[in-house]
Amino acid sequence: MDITAFIRELLFGHDCVIVPGFGGFIGNYSPARIDKSTGTFYPPVKQISFNRNLNHNDGLLIGRISMSLKINYGDARNLVEEFVTGLRKKLEKGEKVVFDNIGSFINNQEGNVQFEPDGNANYHLDSYGLEPFQYLPLEGYDVRKRIIRHIEKDPVKQASRRKALWRAAVIIPLLSLLVVVPLKTDIFKAKVETSTMNPLVTAEIENNKKAVDEGNNTESLRAEEKTKPISDETTPVEAVVPVASEKNAYYVITGSFRSKENAFSQVNMLKEEGFTPEIVTADNGFYRVCAMRCSDLNTADIKKDSIVKKFPGTWVSRKK
Repeated sequence: MDITAFIRELLFGHDCVIVPGFGGFIGNYSPARIDKSTGTFYPPVKQISFNRNLNHNDGLLIGRISMSLKINYGDARNLVEEFVTGLRKKLEKGEKVVFDNIGSFINNQEGNVQFEPDGNANYHLDSYGLEPFQYLPLEGYDVRKRIIRHIEKDPVKQASRRKALWRAAVIIPLLSLLVVVPLKTDIFKAKVETSTMNPLVTAEIENNKKAVDEGNNTESLRAEEKTKPISDETTPVEAVVPVASEKNAYYVITGSFRSKENAFSQVNMLKEEGFTPEIVTADNGFYRVCAMRCSDLNTADIKKDSIVKKFPGTWVSRKK
């Protein structure tokens, strides 16, 4: 019976497989390598060698045959002895004995058994499926030229970094000034009106800007007319005392709405904040929500600044 199949199976998991009475197969690990002359890459392999002095029975091969064929240990040992006897007879006749995917045996001139391993066999499990491959080097590629080119570029990179640092040292202080100066001054603070991004009041603010400006201009013209001296041929010139401003003549408006429901909604919000709001109808039909009335413009501006954060777009409107 040919037992080479059992030997091949054991070589995948063991580094030494002994055939009692004949010799032992030894697996030697060899790492991956490169053949620079041919540009060939070889994976790691477990090369097989043979030692005829390892001919004692360690029970590995016979035990494997007994378990696989489901026979007792004695019968398995007899199968191995018969295989070895036939093998020796063939070698004594000068025949070449081949173990598939392991190697071949032949007697040399001195009568000693000589083993030639199969170069295509690889019993290293981690290299399963890996085959040698060839990769020729690139023609005209010189690593030294690439290194020299990088060295020449380094000073240029350093100079560009210095320029970037110098620019940052100049630009950063300027940006800081642009940010700090508007915050420290009242350049962007409005006296009567403030802009808003609220879609409910933006349209009304734009529509009412002209009305507010025209109203202020009209009041100023009336005051000038009242303060002008009246000339007469028979009566002396008398100074006209300006009329005191009407009490509660300035409204602090938090919003202007086309819909009355939206106006009442903001009224409820103001009541929750502790105000006593009211709704004033504008000339253009919009409903203005008035948080409070003030007797003078300075007081109205102060009240407006105190609530503009909670109600963006708040402005001061003068009572006509």
